[in-house]
Amino acid sequence: MNLLQLLSGEDHHPSLITPDGAVITYQQLRENIKVLISQLHSFGLKSKDAIAIAMTNGTPVAITFLAAALSGIAAPLNPKYKQEEFAFYYQDTQAKALITLPGTPEAALAAATPDMMLIEANVNSDGTLNFTLIKPTSTTSTNPELPNGDDVAMILHTSGTTSRPKRVPIRHRHLIASVDNIIDAYSLTPADTTFGLMPLFHIHGLVGCLLATLASGGTLVCPNGFNALEFWKLVDIYKPTWYSSSPTMHQMILARASRNLEIVKANPFRFIRSSSAALPLVIIEQMEEVLNSPVLESYSMTETSHLMTSNPLPPKVRKAGTVGYGCGVEVGIMDDENNFLSPGNLGEVVVKGANVIDGYENNPEANAKSFVNGWFRTGDQGKIDEDGYLKLTGRIKELINRGGEKISPLEVDDALLRHPAVSEALAFAVSHPTLGEEVHAAVVLKTEVDAKELLSHCSTMLADFKVPKQVHILSELPRGATGKLQRLKMAKFLNIG
Repeated sequence: MNLLQLLSGEDHHPSLITPDGAVITYQQLRENIKVLISQLHSFGLKSKDAIAIAMTNGTPVAITFLAAALSGIAAPLNPKYKQEEFAFYYQDTQAKALITLPGTPEAALAAATPDMMLIEANVNSDGTLNFTLIKPTSTTSTNPELPNGDDVAMILHTSGTTSRPKRVPIRHRHLIASVDNIIDAYSLTPADTTFGLMPLFHIHGLVGCLLATLASGGTLVCPNGFNALEFWKLVDIYKPTWYSSSPTMHQMILARASRNLEIVKANPFRFIRSSSAALPLVIIEQMEEVLNSPVLESYSMTETSHLMTSNPLPPKVRKAGTVGYGCGVEVGIMDDENNFLSPGNLGEVVVKGANVIDGYENNPEANAKSFVNGWFRTGDQGKIDEDGYLKLTGRIKELINRGGEKISPLEVDDALLRHPAVSEALAFAVSHPTLGEEVHAAVVLKTEVDAKELLSHCSTMLADFKVPKQVHILSELPRGATGKLQRLKMAKFLNIG
């Protein structure tokens, strides 16, 4: 089975809605993808060729991704990369082609190697696409068969916050297993409509939003990226039944809900899903109170083709402060010697399932560390309760070791966010000559307050050794390409420690 077979929605049902409101039906989508596959093969691309995609969010990149994954190997990239970054990813994936939109930033084109073909995606009047070969490198057209489940559908990379990014080859069968798990976890049906808020160069947007919606026969509204100012207007127009995003987006949406209370009341979501990073408990509480919808925190990674665990839909129990239980995967806790730990004990989270990749590409050292007896070691610390719900305490590399005391920065974040003046918070480690590491935190404020008051507030909620030594008040927090806060880089960013 491959991704084309996932697109089983009714012929005349809307599959994608373009930024200007045009509807692309499932029949149009299927026919357009077949045309685009034929075009890519006519240009000379083969079934195992990597096809880089550098496009902003919207229906064109959604359609291009599907066509690329079905004719070769899709390699979606952040269109905001610098030339040096594009050059690295082109070389690392050995990309044979680059697909862009008209007006693509010069950096993406300038980094292309002489042997890469350049292809432009042009939007037809009905919202479908047509590819134009701008720079050929082959004169021989190919006619490969459509891929099977074992073929690689796309190449993504780990975030590379502490090391060189690792190549993650995700096969069609991994994606299909993951999509099945997502549909089952959230009872998705053709009656559901959602937004494509997350970037479509990231596993969350590609699988958790795009593929899960299309495989369930639902409708995906594709705005040109996330714009908090227009979110509630779009809700009023398209009546989505659910949406999924990162904590940063949730906070921006929540901040504007009070100005749109009539729309909020008239358009309740069946559920709201959070993934990509930890959603502070205080934000979940505020979202459920203001938006009157269940907020389901989940746990996902690129290496597991997205979803691993999630809190369930009502009336099943949502446990605040946990990321729920396994969705089509087995979840366990291991110690450093690969022994499984009993419920309630802290250790490294491990998972096993059909959605988990077979291993990193050309990286035996990383594979030996991360894949053990069929289990994937996630690099996250956590514990499982008696009911099977997983509580994460943070990335193992992000835990703060203060004089032998292991401190979860998520706990410090949550304490700071409970102060009414704080809109964002990020605790992090700073080197210390005797303790090894000390706790610091950076905050962005809603209203004026001094650092002394914030430290006093923390001392009422945290043990003394967890209270930050210093709070840094910033106008914004540094984020990576996918919007993730850069906890491990904060000390360097602030030039301390």
